[in-house]
Amino acid sequence: MAIMVDENTRVIVQGMTGHQGRYHAQAMRAFGTKVVAGVTPGKGGREVDGIPVYESVREATENTDANASVIFVPAKSAKDAVIESMDNDLRTVVVITERIPIHDSMEMIEYGKLSGTRIIGPNCPGIASPGIIKIGIMPTASFPGDAQAWYPEAER
Repeated sequence: MAIMVDENTRVIVQGMTGHQGRYHAQAMRAFGTKVVAGVTPGKGGREVDGIPVYESVREATENTDANASVIFVPAKSAKDAVIESMDNDLRTVVVITERIPIHDSMEMIEYGKLSGTRIIGPNCPGIASPGIIKIGIMPTASFPGDAQAWYPEAER
């Protein structure tokens, strides 16, 4: 079994200023994921929960040591977001977005193969190494021993 993400994975959240992006960025950080930046065009220069937001993936990669991305953008923008990640040498891209047109998905997967990028998704819950990192929308409580992070009243 291959380990695709680990303690050395540093994540950019594309679409972090949206409701889902922000919520799941917080959940990923609480799990232990190194969320190093967010990207939302038109909202660069802000911070969301202490995480810097940049205008583009290029700007985010120039200012951080990111090596992975998670996509929380609308379906009509998802293909461009994934390609932007691949063009900026992020070799693990997790695509949470659902309802992406099949032709867009096929183009993303083919471009991923050509660029050496591992694409997880689209329309998936993400990927995890339990107890170390999760990238996506999986409930933290679904990983044994990690329920305390979200449910402090739970007994271990």
